Amino acid sequence: MPYTWNAAAAMVVVAAASFSAACGSSPSTGPSTGSTCTASSTSTTITISNNAVCPQNIIVPRGTQVTFVNSDSRTHEMTSDPHPEHSDCTEINAVGNLVPGQRRETSNLVVAKRCGFHDHIAFDVKALQGSITIQ
Repeated sequence: MPYTWNAAAAMVVVAAASFSAACGSSPSTGPSTGSTCTASSTSTTITISNNAVCPQNIIVPRGTQVTFVNSDSRTHEMTSDPHPEHSDCTEINAVGNLVPGQRRETSNLVVAKRCGFHDHIAFDVKALQGSITIQ
C-alpha cells in the first residue's frame, strides 16, 4: 500500500506545481493572483497575493507614494533593487517587512527614473519582482 500512497502524493505535488506555474504570470499587468491581475499600470497600490505582486509594473508621477498591501498568507519584505544592497530607490525600502494583512507606503518618489523592487526574503522569485517608473 505505501506505493499507492507515494504515487498519489506525487500526483498531488505535480498538480500543485502545475497550478503554481500557471498562476505565475499574466499577459501585461503582472502575475496572476489566482485570477487575472486586473490592476492598472497607473495604480499607486501594489497587492501581494498568492506569492505574486499585482500589478508588477506601474507608472506614477513624481512625488507619489506607492502602497504595498500584503494579502498573502506569509510575510514579505519589499525592498529596492539590486539585491542585497537595495540602493537604487531607497524610498521603496520604507515598505520593508509586511506581515499578512499589513500595508505600508514608500517614501515620496521624487526623482524621475525606473525603480526595480523585489521581496528580500524571496529575492529570486520573479513573481515577487517588479518596477515603479517615476515620471
